[in-house]
Amino acid sequence: MLTEPKELKRRLDSLVIFRDLIFDPAIRELRRALKSCDARGGMDGFLYHIAAFEAVLFDSDCKGDWSRYLSRLILESENICVKKRGQEILTGEKDLNNNKIKAILESELLFLQDLSQLDLNNLVLPEFLPDWFTGWDISPIDIPGEYDKKLKNIGETGYGVFSRYHVFMIQDGNLIPVSHPDPQELDDLPGYEREREKILANTEALLSGQSASNVLLYGDAGTGKSSAVKAIVNKYYKRGLRLVEVKKNQLYQLPGLMDELAENPLKFIIFIDDLSFTVNDDNFSALKAILEGGAGGRAGNVAVYATSNRRHLIKENLSDREGDDIHAADTRQELMSLAARFGLTVTFSVPDREKYLYIVSELAKRRGLDMPEKELFIRAEAFAIRAGGRSARVAKQFIELCAIGVLHS
Repeated sequence: MLTEPKELKRRLDSLVIFRDLIFDPAIRELRRALKSCDARGGMDGFLYHIAAFEAVLFDSDCKGDWSRYLSRLILESENICVKKRGQEILTGEKDLNNNKIKAILESELLFLQDLSQLDLNNLVLPEFLPDWFTGWDISPIDIPGEYDKKLKNIGETGYGVFSRYHVFMIQDGNLIPVSHPDPQELDDLPGYEREREKILANTEALLSGQSASNVLLYGDAGTGKSSAVKAIVNKYYKRGLRLVEVKKNQLYQLPGLMDELAENPLKFIIFIDDLSFTVNDDNFSALKAILEGGAGGRAGNVAVYATSNRRHLIKENLSDREGDDIHAADTRQELMSLAARFGLTVTFSVPDREKYLYIVSELAKRRGLDMPEKELFIRAEAFAIRAGGRSARVAKQFIELCAIGVLHS
């Protein structure tokens, strides 16, 4: 195991495959601490930078465990090896010219394995350290073995930012991870199991590499359309499913993003919530092009899931049917045909009384609500009248208010 500061820094500086590691804040401070060991008056500089190094460790999710911190950096690294492996999964063809890269990878993983076990006492004799310097935690970990598993399962775990997050939004044309996505689960959405089965089957097809359809979830407000999509992603993210939520006014940014996602071994749902258009809406053409896939066709690892309260997606007034459009009928037909470009349309209808009370009953069981069924149903019906009608959302709101005591007599 290398313990000589100068040699440790040289090895860090010469990383090739894992070059991105040297830009990490903890490793940056470690390099500075190692460098200061060779400088005049180096102990003061060493203590300064090693303290900054520890501060980063303790502020991370790893809570001061250097081995876990470094291991996570390595497993999430977006480097040439994981990208090549991803391409092999997508194309089914192995790169026969990567022996040099493989040799560098093995060498660097062995060095990083040693580095993960680096202790403060390996660098400095205890008598040179102040009493309050206790060092950091290290734990046994097999970095080469874990990385080998990573490469074998890259189609499910992903790499880079996709290995830590499974829900994303778009900002200025870039993917931004959502740190705290909606934790919605399918078991929390009773009443629409039959509708969701169709979406689940389509998602299974996407994950297995079969031809999957774009999906339109159409229906009344509050019936759980958006929640169903989010819950499905939460169910399947460990199998390599990721969600990218896109607003209607961001659709023009999608073509470039779709090309980027097409080169990733993961599977992606482009999610457009509450979709509708007005006549002459520029975003209409953008979505049409995305659904049709352009000249190259739609990538096999991407599907569009959209929700809408409008069956034909177009908000049209009677005045729109007047004017000087010679081929007005053709124009209307084009507008109406957008929904048909979704291969699968699933309808979520307002629940009747029986379904509404079933949803209330199931949610009450999940929350452990102790209330006689007759009283529960009477209160639920009264709440629905005050809320403007029955829906899955109204049922959920009712149960949540009962659970915290707001609606108790």
